Amino acid sequence: MSTMRLPRPRQVLAACAAALACSAGAQDLERHALRVCQDPNNLPFSDTAAEGIENKLAELFGKQLGLPVTYYSFPERFNFVRNTLKYKLPGDDYPCDIMMGVPVGFDQVSVTKPYYRSTYALVIPQGHGMDAVHSGEDFLHLDPALLRRLRIGIYDRSPASAWLARHGLVDSGVPYHILSADPSQYPGQIIENDLAAGKIDVAIVWGPIAGFYAKRVKSPRLVVVPLHSEPGVKFDYAMAMGVRYGEQAWKARVEKFIDDNQAPIEAILKEYGVPLVDKSYASSRP
Repeated sequence: MSTMRLPRPRQVLAACAAALACSAGAQDLERHALRVCQDPNNLPFSDTAAEGIENKLAELFGKQLGLPVTYYSFPERFNFVRNTLKYKLPGDDYPCDIMMGVPVGFDQVSVTKPYYRSTYALVIPQGHGMDAVHSGEDFLHLDPALLRRLRIGIYDRSPASAWLARHGLVDSGVPYHILSADPSQYPGQIIENDLAAGKIDVAIVWGPIAGFYAKRVKSPRLVVVPLHSEPGVKFDYAMAMGVRYGEQAWKARVEKFIDDNQAPIEAILKEYGVPLVDKSYASSRP
């Protein structure tokens, strides 16, 4: 029986494609540094002093790769991905190769498996009539007169906005811009400045922001109350890392890092006060 052969032009094309694939795979893993895309002023996630959660994760990853960690900083406003992970001038290399924190489902990058899940949370000062609040349900069942008086700080277009609308508390909301053109603005200001100073009575923010700044503010004492998702309001999200599309070998290496380091990753998250939840949090309510 004769062996079936591809016509010669197709053999050449197939060989070229295989060679390119191998070359791309090799290049995928040729790293001289762990080059991280980051926001320079975005604690608790990242900053130029490498004090954030994602900086600590990058240091852990870099150590395991045996590579120095470098950062390419750009404010996380509009077009962050285009100006970092996808930014490439003719003849130059990309300035960074990984984003340390992206939500699962984010379609502008190739998203790895998740490494944590958190949820939005209430941040409540003690001694202001809300000490018995341990859940979103408790908060909604506060004395109606007190509830109407509260100034609830939220970021606009966040799940907190939908939650207030669902429970008839729109008039109590004090909206903050989720994106600001001011590079000195950072997400924890709502807690560290306004909640601590009494300009608002309660804040509802993403869990890592809530946990970090509640620990950082010494007076008044702040308590973090994680919120459960409800029909029509999703509070909890799984977070992953992001790489460029097509870099499969690099993505696999990042996912191996996630698989092999669950305990130290969780330790870093807990050190920063991140409220960690599992998938059941999405559908269960207290």
